[in-house]
Amino acid sequence: MKLASDLPDTPALRELMQLLHEEIGLPDNKTIRLETAINLDLGCNGSDAQHLMETLEERFGLELADYDAYRYFQPAGNDPHFKRDAKGRGSKVPLTIGMLYEAIMAGQWDTQTLEA
Repeated sequence: MKLASDLPDTPALRELMQLLHEEIGLPDNKTIRLETAINLDLGCNGSDAQHLMETLEERFGLELADYDAYRYFQPAGNDPHFKRDAKGRGSKVPLTIGMLYEAIMAGQWDTQTLEA
């Protein structure tokens, strides 16, 4: 994986990048930046996205009370309940590595702050 030279060199970001590499894989041919969207640029969706967010919650003690998976991710392809709930939700908001990093540093998911 190629990391942008302007990424902060902090233990939290190193751990986040390692987790992303393990959980969803980071491409060798693309430079990873804070602006890289894990859903739109890296194709993370469905059960992979759900597992990733659960792992972030556990590993970093991240409070996800304000987090709405349907804003960012397509539902798992074989669950008709999730497809029905997701109807009318429209296009997805980019969920960037920077947003994940900010949430980890704050200890909570605050949609309004992270998307600003």
